[in-house]
Amino acid sequence: MLTVLVVNTKGGCGKTTTATHLASAFAHAGLTTALADCDRQRSSLGWLDTRPRTVPQVSGLDWAKSEAAAPKRTQRLVIDAPAAMRFGRLEDLIRAADVIVVPLLPSVFDEQSTAKLIAKVETLKPVRRGKKVLGLVGNRLRPRSRAAARLETFVGGLEQELVGRIPDRAIYPDVALEGLSVFDLPGAKGSQLRADWLDVIRFCETRGETRG
Repeated sequence: MLTVLVVNTKGGCGKTTTATHLASAFAHAGLTTALADCDRQRSSLGWLDTRPRTVPQVSGLDWAKSEAAAPKRTQRLVIDAPAAMRFGRLEDLIRAADVIVVPLLPSVFDEQSTAKLIAKVETLKPVRRGKKVLGLVGNRLRPRSRAAARLETFVGGLEQELVGRIPDRAIYPDVALEGLSVFDLPGAKGSQLRADWLDVIRFCETRGETRG
């Protein structure tokens, strides 16, 4: 089982959007997928509750208080971490993961929060030894904008990798309301939107295979 942790201590950076889209992408690839929601707001579980039966299904796990085992034969587990948590909880979630995905927006507040998170994560032995791989995902980006360019510079300064660049599109709140993702949309428009996520998915799959 490949486990992907989606985490940032800054709220509103697109963690749940990232987690639900990764889970949906894995399910559409024919993989048995589970989504663990660690936040007391249970946004990911709410998304699953509204997800139509006509699209590939994802199992939900309520990890707000404790970690339950994923269903048998689960091939992909996506963990949607809460913004506020003890360092010990963060450490436990990182130990459970193979791949760590850190979403952030092109804003100074997200950059400050992310820098602090990366500094904490890099103190953990599994990360220092390369047993866990970490990648950053830029959310709500406007190509060729000053903010997007600054984000690239910021990530480079952290000596990290920006493994995905998700454009700012109005459709994301709309699909979320229906328990859907862009992977559930038919036609050429859906195909174009899905292409934005391919680098993130490829990072999770290839880095997960070569971990440790």
